[in-house]
Amino acid sequence: MGRKAIALFSGGLDSTLAIKVIQLQGVEVHAIHFTSPFFGVSPDSDGGKYDARRAAEMLGVPLKVVTLGVDYLEMLRNPRHGYGKAVNPCIDCHAYFLRETRELIGEMGADFVITGEVLGQRPMSQRLEALRLVEVECGLEGLLLRPLSARLLPPTIPELEGWVNRELLPAIKGRSRKEQMRLAEELGVREYPTPAGGCLLTELSYASKVRDIFSHSANLSPRDFRLLRIGRHFRLGEDTRLIIGRDESENILLGEHAVAGETLFRWEDGGSPTGLLIGRCDADIMEKAAMILLRYTRAAKGEAARVKILSGSGELFSCKNNFSPEDVEKFRI
Repeated sequence: MGRKAIALFSGGLDSTLAIKVIQLQGVEVHAIHFTSPFFGVSPDSDGGKYDARRAAEMLGVPLKVVTLGVDYLEMLRNPRHGYGKAVNPCIDCHAYFLRETRELIGEMGADFVITGEVLGQRPMSQRLEALRLVEVECGLEGLLLRPLSARLLPPTIPELEGWVNRELLPAIKGRSRKEQMRLAEELGVREYPTPAGGCLLTELSYASKVRDIFSHSANLSPRDFRLLRIGRHFRLGEDTRLIIGRDESENILLGEHAVAGETLFRWEDGGSPTGLLIGRCDADIMEKAAMILLRYTRAAKGEAARVKILSGSGELFSCKNNFSPEDVEKFRI
């Protein structure tokens, strides 16, 4: 009887190669791809550009896309094993993905799980101890095969039972991608993305904005984190933040993302970014928000300028462009 594996699939080179080498051993592979505000294919992606959908199509594997929700966000807020250099809880993330995958084994009729992890490639999550820890925590002991480093790791049930031939699996380790690129050439894998982190949680410039959401939001929402991709961000109060578009495309996105109860506004008398005020909004906060926005316009310094509320009544009010760059930075996240 043929065997079936579920592959944890990013669409990158490593996970592509992991699937390829297992397919060559006659194992049927189904792929699962997790997506969130921080990584993964966008919900409206059609595979036209190189992403997980296109990569799965090229490999000829069925792909299940799973959008992570609030439970995942709460795990990010308090990861059991801590963060890397930014707000990347890589060990907890891998364990979370694999627990979710384990739940699908019966539904998909699979025998085991594979990943594209490479021993020693990532200092936090792909050390030998970390790989073992994740395997235990996700409940896949013996059933989690990392094909690219298989011969450097303890044998798994698929290898011991002869479902796959261990001797035909690679023994890749370390951070260099030379062996993967050589293997890709050998296996005829011609198209794959340039190696990169791929996860916004690893970016130091992004981390402060994520921490701000964790600190000020009792109830986390995927929307809050999607908005972090857009514009400049400012904290105006415990319950209030401001986003200002950096270009016209971001101004449009802010308008599209605004919901009832939020305040969308801009300078009335000239080309201007759009501001989106989220949370509590009284007269004092609105004035601060307007003064911050005016710093990114050509409104005359120290002079009164008209600001228009684009949401609700379309009210106009006057505000002086009095903030210095230092004043603005006090609110910057």
